[in-house]
Amino acid sequence: MATTNPAQFLQQTRAEVAKITWPNRREVMITTLMVFLLAMLAAAFFFLVDLVIRTGLTTLLSAF
Repeated sequence: MATTNPAQFLQQTRAEVAKITWPNRREVMITTLMVFLLAMLAAAFFFLVDLVIRTGLTTLLSAF
């Protein structure tokens, strides 16, 4: 394993950070909106599944 001194490490780190492409404001807003919409969709799905299971169990248990 090659050893590097702190100056080389900082130089290499800066070079790698310069390669990063940061998202622009529009991309961040669209991604954030998609996350919220999918979270609401998942919440609605699990609410409906829970409602169906609860209704089924209530009906089944009230028969006894």
